[in-house]
Amino acid sequence: MHNPHMVLKSTSVSLLFVFAISGLLMPGIDQAVGQDREPNKATLVVRSDQAGPVINKNIYGQFAEHLGRLIYEGLWVGEDSPIPNTRGLRNDVVAALEELHVPVLRWPGGCFADEYHWRDGIGPRDKRPKRPNASWGGVDTNAFGTHEFLDLCEMLGAEAYINGNVGSGTPQEMMEWIEYMTSDSDSTLAQLRRQNGRDKPWKVPYFAVGNESWGCGGEMRPEYYADEYRRYATFIKNYSGNHVQKLAVGSHDDYYEWTEVLMSQAARYMNGLSLHYYTLPTSDWSRKGSAIQFGDKEWHATLARTLRMEEFIVKHSAIMDKYDPQKRVGLMVDEWGTWYDGEPGRDMGALYQQNTLRDAVVAGINLNIFNRHADRVQMANIAQMVNVLQAMILTDKEKMILTPTYYVFKMYKVHQGATLIPVDLTAPEYKVDQASAPALSASASRDKEGRLHLSIVNLDPNSSAEISTTFSGATIKSVTGEVLTASRMNAMNTFENPNTIKPTSFSGYKLQGSQLTLRLRRFLRRRIDERESEALRAQFAVSNQT
Repeated sequence: MHNPHMVLKSTSVSLLFVFAISGLLMPGIDQAVGQDREPNKATLVVRSDQAGPVINKNIYGQFAEHLGRLIYEGLWVGEDSPIPNTRGLRNDVVAALEELHVPVLRWPGGCFADEYHWRDGIGPRDKRPKRPNASWGGVDTNAFGTHEFLDLCEMLGAEAYINGNVGSGTPQEMMEWIEYMTSDSDSTLAQLRRQNGRDKPWKVPYFAVGNESWGCGGEMRPEYYADEYRRYATFIKNYSGNHVQKLAVGSHDDYYEWTEVLMSQAARYMNGLSLHYYTLPTSDWSRKGSAIQFGDKEWHATLARTLRMEEFIVKHSAIMDKYDPQKRVGLMVDEWGTWYDGEPGRDMGALYQQNTLRDAVVAGINLNIFNRHADRVQMANIAQMVNVLQAMILTDKEKMILTPTYYVFKMYKVHQGATLIPVDLTAPEYKVDQASAPALSASASRDKEGRLHLSIVNLDPNSSAEISTTFSGATIKSVTGEVLTASRMNAMNTFENPNTIKPTSFSGYKLQGSQLTLRLRRFLRRRIDERESEALRAQFAVSNQT
């Protein structure tokens, strides 16, 4: 997609813009209390007079797999539970998720998708079969199935993204599932849906043919999967005005051969191609690192590895461009986020992990990357929504807490459906030993009301940042802000202290004419064994006069 220049009319009409600036700052080490080292000096030019592609709202998507306590307890408690619920779905979690404006929700997996048979999850719940969860352990009661998932989507106002079963399923099973959900005819399957309590068909706009077919979904070669995809996709039908976008299993990390083969052999049969990439503090899947116990080196290593997301998107996109220069096929980053070692004393297969300020930084970096590549990235689904990996929400029976990542998603939601605005950012490098990474990350957009949103992440834990910001074609009249702060590098919300990290107002800016200076500060070291940190995420309302 081309980035046409936006011509601003020379009139006295003023437009209201909103800026979201996120600077995530970690604890510095000062030589003496009260002496603040020179801040990192950066310049940022927001090309307000230019417009890029629309940022697909689905970049802010979520993922819910039958894994650990995500579905059962995290979302589903049953209609007879003492935990307040609506048709079995817990009210507190649904209400919190509604605040994020979740645009799309992926289900039932993940690896679980290629062992899931949809007929197990329909009809009276007391008659549904119980099946072992071969991917993640335990037994699934199938109490949460097709009707419950699509009911949740309607509660959230989210579009449904369903992952079909290729690994142990058939094209017929997939075709019949889509008919069951979306047909308004008098067919046997449509009548079965009505008998099970749903008269009107649902809309299912996204359907994936398998998951990780190069791994847990079947250990397939790319050539073999390309043929299988073409066969299965043939039987994904559109019923009663529902139009399904067909999504193919894509690559992971730097597995570029998979993308090459899929695009060369099956691009014209697909609407999207997935990409999976998880951020580990180490590169060792057997010893990933702790979610809550880490120092400066682990902090830097985590951010350096999460920044590789941009490299992967650029290189996979270049391959896609060869076969799809019109960018008709979306790159769907439908699994991403942090992955740490399990907490001692917990079921390792449940993938439950705490969520700290570091995870908020990771979230902001990746969302900025997705925004900047909105010409090709059409969806992203963080793993996962509740109680699993980099979750928005953690629950413990009737208790619920919101994580730092939740608040980043809440503050970044202003970018959903907005138009990308190019930015030019010049900033120092953040170095630890011989490794380096950019000290800042940024993206910007303009929404349909004409408000401008700017998001910045400061990666450097040891320096504050002073950012001289200019806006081409715009005159700033007013600024407001909001920040997300914490008192420790590994600060987190817990069930005992659920409000340790919450957004507050931000005033670290100075406006002089057309120049906006942003000061993202950090706390000083109070004593040798105690360091404080600050995570800043600011949202600015700015009036623009043309």
